[in-house]
Amino acid sequence: MPELRLVELSAATIVAVNNLSLKPGQEQFLAPVSYGIAATVVNPATSWQRVVVDGDEVVGFVSGSFDDEAPEDYFRSILLRINVDADDQGRGVGRFAVEGLLEEARRRGQTCLYVIYEAGEQGPEAFFRRVGFSPVGETEYGETIAEIRL
Repeated sequence: MPELRLVELSAATIVAVNNLSLKPGQEQFLAPVSYGIAATVVNPATSWQRVVVDGDEVVGFVSGSFDDEAPEDYFRSILLRINVDADDQGRGVGRFAVEGLLEEARRRGQTCLYVIYEAGEQGPEAFFRRVGFSPVGETEYGETIAEIRL
């Protein structure tokens, strides 16, 4: 079992997060990391971003948002982004990151956590289902909305 821990995104970890690699085909399902990091600057009160570290090595990144005033329910408690380095996928890093975000959602008094993703053969749907998300709808663009009840 890896010795994983979550740390806040910082100047010391941001370069490593930006350099996380993807498996072939995954890039079509993920916007550049810098887009997600920009959310902290736009609204630091609602943004939650953590880096997954194994020893001294950055192996993942997770970002969520908690905004009780968001116009849609699914934007009030949402996993916005999860990245696990290609070499570290399949060893529990993503599950660990999601569990950390779920813990934060509970701490903030949320009753569920949502995620929105695009379906596709090499997309994240299988992962999200494995960690407990269940589809509950679609966005106007055809993306899947899924939730975990807390």
